[in-house]
Amino acid sequence: MAIDADALWILLNAVRERQPLVHNITNFVVMNTTANALLALGASPAMVHALDEVEDFVAISQALVVNIGTLYSEQIAACKLAAQRARAGGVPWILDPVGAGATPYRQAAASALTRLRPNVIRGNGSEILTLAQQARVGQGRGVDSLHDSEAAVEAARTLAAETGAVVAVTGAVDYVTDGAKMVEIYNGHPLMARVTGLGCSATAIIGAFLAVERDPLMATVAGLAVFGVAGEMAAEWAAGPGSLQVALLDALYALTQSDLAQRLKLDKE
Repeated sequence: MAIDADALWILLNAVRERQPLVHNITNFVVMNTTANALLALGASPAMVHALDEVEDFVAISQALVVNIGTLYSEQIAACKLAAQRARAGGVPWILDPVGAGATPYRQAAASALTRLRPNVIRGNGSEILTLAQQARVGQGRGVDSLHDSEAAVEAARTLAAETGAVVAVTGAVDYVTDGAKMVEIYNGHPLMARVTGLGCSATAIIGAFLAVERDPLMATVAGLAVFGVAGEMAAEWAAGPGSLQVALLDALYALTQSDLAQRLKLDKE
């Protein structure tokens, strides 16, 4: 399938029609934001973290999203169990290695999950550089990126080739690669960086597209492009970060084929 506005519209309609169940093991800060973004898109979110039920819940879900933003021991164990069950059951899953490299503990958790073969890894420049072992652990500013997305392009290629995952490094420009192909997405707005959890929400949106499109490169491009276009629309309506968050939900809900056709900006290698 060609990667263009028409193809993305078909996939967005598939999400809206099928309303896939997306199992999220995510962080405390972004649960509400992420759940509302998935609902506005047309998917069905579930925030299920308990070690005793994650395997069973993955089995009835169409995609799994693993986000390590607020780590603790039981959550790491739950993430590993869920990822193993997803792989065994053919459920696509995406890893968001939030703050990878900020501490040795967080880096070890991110690396262990990466070895469980996610279909997609989405992170900022610093996270992708660290996972590709091209940045030092313990240097950085918590979960904030010290590197722009362009600085991590080659690291993304390397990580994709090593893990078999599609890797997305997001920022002012989003880069998506399977190790060979590279797609650059120029949608989005700087105001989005002023709302906590929108990167995590983008990961979950990719999860919804993975539920309806088994080509992880296509699903990842679709998720980031749709989210970026919605962000641009929201920024035009918003007075600041607070109203942007609300406007983004409205934009995801109301996004049309014409919006995608007029606004989509991407390049392919």
